[in-house]
Amino acid sequence: MIEARLLRADRRIDSMTDARAFIENTVKTNDVVLFMKGTPQFPMCGFSGQVVQILDYLGIAYQGVNVLDDADVRQGIKDYSNWPTIPQVYVKGEFIGGCDILREMFQSGELQTFLTEKGIAVRQPAG
Repeated sequence: MIEARLLRADRRIDSMTDARAFIENTVKTNDVVLFMKGTPQFPMCGFSGQVVQILDYLGIAYQGVNVLDDADVRQGIKDYSNWPTIPQVYVKGEFIGGCDILREMFQSGELQTFLTEKGIAVRQPAG
């Protein structure tokens, strides 16, 4: 079973400062984090859904954060990464990119190599 946990951002984050602290803590304390619209079980946009499919296909354990739960987190993650769109993927504290970048890395095999180099276990395809 793939471990996709959901961290709820709706715990009354009072300000953008608190949102930034929440984001930094989440990124630094989890090996792989997906800031997304919706949850891994119920993505609320096609781009978030594609990233979930890639991570699940690779058997990656990751922390999902639903940015729709808190407007400050939704804006805060864009400010934190200086990247205007969601979803956003972080590995070992490093911003990797959004859907298009992750999809291209996956299709070329670069994502699998990157994850392995970072010490993240990746499921090998059958065959």
